[in-house]
Amino acid sequence: MSSRAADDPIFKALADWRRRTILDLLKAGSRTTGELCEHFTELDRCTVMQHLRVLEAAELVIVQRRGRQRWNYLNPIPIKEIHDRWIGRYATGAVALLAKLKHDLERSSATVGAEAPERHVGTRGGNRR
Repeated sequence: MSSRAADDPIFKALADWRRRTILDLLKAGSRTTGELCEHFTELDRCTVMQHLRVLEAAELVIVQRRGRQRWNYLNPIPIKEIHDRWIGRYATGAVALLAKLKHDLERSSATVGAEAPERHVGTRGGNRR
């Protein structure tokens, strides 16, 4: 499978705010499916399970069954791979661009400050001669 096709399920999984919330919850530690369902009081268990299946298909969640409980664990590796491929490269260019902009603004500010006429502050009634 091409990396482009492999990325599609990850982006699909990250597209929904509820799935991102599940990942945020799992970032703090593993949780049972029941615990995740308790967090989403507005959703029924079946809907939460559908979101978990999407996350599982994208390999963002690893599931372990222990007896009747289903434990969900965050798998951060696909997110890191997305970061390395998509964000990291662009961030490097963006940081360089911001550094250049900062340098240009500082140089421009220093030039404007040097050319500004001297002001007399604290004289009453303006500058009288």
